Amino acid sequence: EGGRPARRAHVTVDSSKAKTSLEALKISLRQLRWKEFPFGRRLPCDIYWHGVSFHDNDIFSGQVNKFPGMTEMVRKITLSRAVRTMQDLFPEEYNFYPHSWILPEEFPLFVAEVRMMKESNPPWKPTFIVKPDGGCQGDGIYLIKDPSDIRLAGNLQSRPAVVQEYISKPLLIDKLKFDIRLYVLLKSLEPLEIYIAKDGLSRFCTEPYQEPTLKNLHQVFMHLTNYSLNIHSGNFIHSDSVNTGSKRTFSSVLHRLSSKGVDIKKLWSDIISLVIKTVIALTPELKVYYQSDIPAGKPGPTCFQILGFDILLMKNLKPVLLEVNANPSMRIEHEQELSPGVFENVPSPVDEEIKVAVIRDTLRLMEPHKKKKKDNQYQLSENASDTKDDLLEPGSTDQLEHDISKNPEASLPSLCLKQVFPKYAKQFNYLRLVDRMAALFIRFLGVKGTMKLGPTGFRTFIRNCRLSNSNFSMASVDILYIDITRRWNSMGLDQRESGMCLQAFVEAFFCLAQRRYKSFPLHEQVASLIDFCEYHLAILDEKRLVCSRGITERRATLVTCQPDGLHLTPATHAPLLNRMTAANKFTDYRNHRS
Repeated sequence: EGGRPARRAHVTVDSSKAKTSLEALKISLRQLRWKEFPFGRRLPCDIYWHGVSFHDNDIFSGQVNKFPGMTEMVRKITLSRAVRTMQDLFPEEYNFYPHSWILPEEFPLFVAEVRMMKESNPPWKPTFIVKPDGGCQGDGIYLIKDPSDIRLAGNLQSRPAVVQEYISKPLLIDKLKFDIRLYVLLKSLEPLEIYIAKDGLSRFCTEPYQEPTLKNLHQVFMHLTNYSLNIHSGNFIHSDSVNTGSKRTFSSVLHRLSSKGVDIKKLWSDIISLVIKTVIALTPELKVYYQSDIPAGKPGPTCFQILGFDILLMKNLKPVLLEVNANPSMRIEHEQELSPGVFENVPSPVDEEIKVAVIRDTLRLMEPHKKKKKDNQYQLSENASDTKDDLLEPGSTDQLEHDISKNPEASLPSLCLKQVFPKYAKQFNYLRLVDRMAALFIRFLGVKGTMKLGPTGFRTFIRNCRLSNSNFSMASVDILYIDITRRWNSMGLDQRESGMCLQAFVEAFFCLAQRRYKSFPLHEQVASLIDFCEYHLAILDEKRLVCSRGITERRATLVTCQPDGLHLTPATHAPLLNRMTAANKFTDYRNHRS
């Protein structure tokens, strides 16, 4: 009225399940001037902020800050399996994750491989770290020098674990070992969108580091960087400065390294590459969880999630992935002992500076009122520079970040979150082979909401993709299905459904690829078979489409449509002819790799 702009509607946020992230969330909402509902709301909210799980509430609309299945996907065993699959395909690209064995099922393999490596290299004196699968905050972690030192008496069957090679030569600052907690926003699965916070936390050990020996293996304050452990050390330093103390900003560490001549630009580039590759390893199975909880065509929320990546820098500055946290702590205070047994929560400036910015800017990116505008800008971001040298270049700002930081939030700082995917998609898309396998797997699941492929679905996959022949009969297909499914089910995975899980399907796909393309490396075998399958499915889809059109158009004349007799013309069947170029994908792929 009178030429005045309409008042913007408040974004509504349900914070009733926020738990330990509540204080940082409240500060963020005050800065954004959004409407908080701390006790929930009868009407739907725009955003639901959960502290732990996607299933904290039954939600049928809006956005929720958790993905279904994420907690399961980043458990130590599941993460190790996902990364190992990628290591099988691309060993050089995924050498940022330590050599790992899953206990108890791979204990004999662990013993045999260590014995073999010691025999071939007598001076090798390794150290290993044992991490319980469901452990957190350093609980149950211990170091060993030999496989015989594993605590089998603790019943690994009831508490399985991962054992990894221990990084014995980490980068030190002030003679102390430290790790990095980086916050990563997975904004969307389809299309894949990843943001990385431009600053994070560095968590320091509280005793000077020495390489592991039998005498110091038990000294957790020397070897384990977990904040929840070191805070109990008498040497832990709480600081009001973000540049000092036992927990400080990552940017302060980078500034110190830069003063010593370290190439910070390359270090950031390596870290971002690690993050993108790890997310690529996790997304295939996440998509299976997603379609199970939120089937296509049914009401449900869209999802996003902040992940905590724990990264260690080796002495040569190579980043190593330690673990991924589905629910990184967003507390902005810490406990201080006033007198024996009496504790008080006091503010932590370093936590508040980093975590409030991450939550606030995540909300800014997810604001529903800006969705249409951002969708258009994402198309621009895909065409941005793809050179690795540009990764997190100091002073560079995406168009998206610039626009979002404009009015009506002009008083807020620029975004602390940097888009890295799809911005650098062209550098990493060749790695997404398992993602394409997951699309095939989901296509043949059949029943909406299921996560396992039955024998009929597997046979349909083989038949539709033309993978059976005189040398590989359908009887052989059944044997392959039974053998692989039985082995994976014996590992004690989710037994709520019978059938073939995605990991078993990937193993079967590897077998089929090796059978068909014997002379290629594994990643080329798999890429070729994916192209082959997608090509035949595209033809099948086009035949069905043409058939349905023909039946509709000729129903009055009762003419039967015969798909096998179709004669395709460029004008009518351009989609199919475009898909027929799938055979050229492999050539492009090989050119990219060379």
